[in-house]
Amino acid sequence: MNHLNSEDEAVIRIQRLSLKFGGLQALSDVSVDIRSGKILAIIGPNGAGKTCFLNCINGFYHPYEGEILYRERDLTRLKPHQIASLGIARTFQNIELFSGLTALDNLMSARHIHMRRGALLGCLFFGPTRREEIAHRERVEEVIDLLEMASIRKKTVGSLPYGQRKKVDLARALCMDPSILLLDEPMAGMNVEEKEDMARFILDVYELKKIPIVLIEHDMDVVMDICQRIVVLDFGRKLAEGRPQEVKDNERVIRAYLGEE
Repeated sequence: MNHLNSEDEAVIRIQRLSLKFGGLQALSDVSVDIRSGKILAIIGPNGAGKTCFLNCINGFYHPYEGEILYRERDLTRLKPHQIASLGIARTFQNIELFSGLTALDNLMSARHIHMRRGALLGCLFFGPTRREEIAHRERVEEVIDLLEMASIRKKTVGSLPYGQRKKVDLARALCMDPSILLLDEPMAGMNVEEKEDMARFILDVYELKKIPIVLIEHDMDVVMDICQRIVVLDFGRKLAEGRPQEVKDNERVIRAYLGEE
């Protein structure tokens, strides 16, 4: 019984979240629980507020109303680097990588929040600093193996095809050793084979880490296959929430996607 309760625990509790830009209401009174050990999909038509929702969680935007509680700590006024240091990692709809660096260097950059040695010791690179560097490198290599990236580890990210860059983006988030993973359209622009690989990697991460994952995705087949719960946004409001089949059969959701007859 305790095991079931721990898997259903609300790790992040989002209450009455509202966000606007001038006269544009991006989010309005949205309440969602992100639960331990679950993959939660955020879906909705274009412009529904899905990315804005993630941007509020990781501090890119600050809502004008509502609160975001991570294990009872209020995140709504924290900066992105402070939220990242709490273990909340994310990928981006528009890939935000260091395109002039190798895939390996991009992944190592994610380890900086765990590095404890100062700049001077880093320049000297011996003793404790060297041991710390080796430990971080070993962690990165584990992620490279998990996502089958050995063939691209030394390649410059800017030279990689789009699907491979998406994989590097996911790998960099994983290299933070996150306690929560936010994925903003990780399969956008991919072909069928690449989508299948990415879905498999996400499930592998879920099975190995048992961390909550929040996924924004337009491919409903993927959402139905890998997510335990779905939240539907429409024009910044929460339209529906439930298990995949419940949401799929919801008349309001069908109308939002297909329009009225």
